[in-house]
Amino acid sequence: MVSAEVLPKSTLPKHTSAATLLQLERMVRAARTQQELQFLFVNETRRLLPYRQAVLVAPPTSSSPHYDVRAASSVPVVDRTAPLMQWTERLIHHLRTTSTGHEIRRISEPECADELKSDWDEFVVGHGLWCPLKHPDDQILGGLWLTRDQPWLDYEVTILERLSEAYAYAWRAVGPSKNYRWRWGLSRTTTWLLAATVLGALAIPVPMSTLAPAKIVAKDPLIVSAPIDGVIAEIVVPPNSAVSKGDVLFRYEDTTFRSDYQVAERNLDVAMAQYRRAAQGSFVEADHKADVPLLKAEVELRETERNYAYERLAKVEVKADQAGLVLYTEKSDWIGKPVVVGQRIMELADPRRLEVRIDLPVDDAIVLREGAPVSLFLNANPFSSVPATISHASYHAEVLPNNTLAYRVMAQLSEEASESRIGWQGSAKLYGERVTLFTYLFRRPISALRPWIGR
Repeated sequence: MVSAEVLPKSTLPKHTSAATLLQLERMVRAARTQQELQFLFVNETRRLLPYRQAVLVAPPTSSSPHYDVRAASSVPVVDRTAPLMQWTERLIHHLRTTSTGHEIRRISEPECADELKSDWDEFVVGHGLWCPLKHPDDQILGGLWLTRDQPWLDYEVTILERLSEAYAYAWRAVGPSKNYRWRWGLSRTTTWLLAATVLGALAIPVPMSTLAPAKIVAKDPLIVSAPIDGVIAEIVVPPNSAVSKGDVLFRYEDTTFRSDYQVAERNLDVAMAQYRRAAQGSFVEADHKADVPLLKAEVELRETERNYAYERLAKVEVKADQAGLVLYTEKSDWIGKPVVVGQRIMELADPRRLEVRIDLPVDDAIVLREGAPVSLFLNANPFSSVPATISHASYHAEVLPNNTLAYRVMAQLSEEASESRIGWQGSAKLYGERVTLFTYLFRRPISALRPWIGR
């Protein structure tokens, strides 16, 4: 990293140094970015003061005690992991720790920290000079670390003091400004008026609202569940079709049920025959009287088994208990599928009684009251909203099919939603309590930061 430029054998005339100083100041004033200034600091300074190596360092923040290498002479891109750059950063940190003054310091090997002396000859090879870049407000913006073979002369230090002031002023001028009012061209009065207006606007009360996916569902539908264990053989009615009370909805595979009923009938006949024979024989032989109560109980057991088999056979055909619209997925999802008692298969719904089911994600939850307004935007008609009111909101979140937690919110549709149909989906905008505009805008960021800044 140490360049091998040859230093001039004689110093420049005084008038030439003054002209060069003025030229450097003009170039610095013409720079537009900090990258341009960094290049000028470490490379063009050589036109006025001869040196072997120049390194520009600056703190990452104004309050940081550590200095990072920003640029180096004769190097297009700085690698901070290089040994020279790491050693320079440690050296500058030691200098700033031992002396926080604004003066330019000549540094030699004895003034170097003990842990850095072993590498002094490798990275310096001569004399070093620490030149802080002090702004007129006494803030140190960074500094130049210069090294060369010959000692630094007094008049060179004087020239560098003047040049460092120009460098610091230009560095602050092209850097991020701390006073945005003047950058925007606004007067002090206008700035205060704008700030007061913004603060006043943030205090305006607005209704808290949130968006959630919604779906039109039937209100209080009749659940058709499996009455017995078995395999569904046929679904008579197609999905989303209207049925009347007493119509057959689906049938079970009845082979097992009919066989069980026939076996139960035969067992009952056998038990009845044995009971009659024992009852008649009891009049002839006294020993048969003891078997009559036992065989009678056997007849009653077989009769109960026959009745149970008949009841199961009678439930092979499931009929509608009321008129309505049959709602289920597809026939292919159920035909040939074994079901258990109580398993939900389909619904019977009244198409004139509708409500809105809203799945409110936990992250978007707000305080909701019964009767709060809801604006429903259906995908079938996205250009208009359907008014509704909240009728119920669950206290416990449920896991949705997409593995997200959400609160179940039910809303009643207004009379204007007569054209809606079951199954339509869309988005619902729910309105809660009135809050300030600040709370409305920054509720989510504050909720995200709350676990990190709270106790």
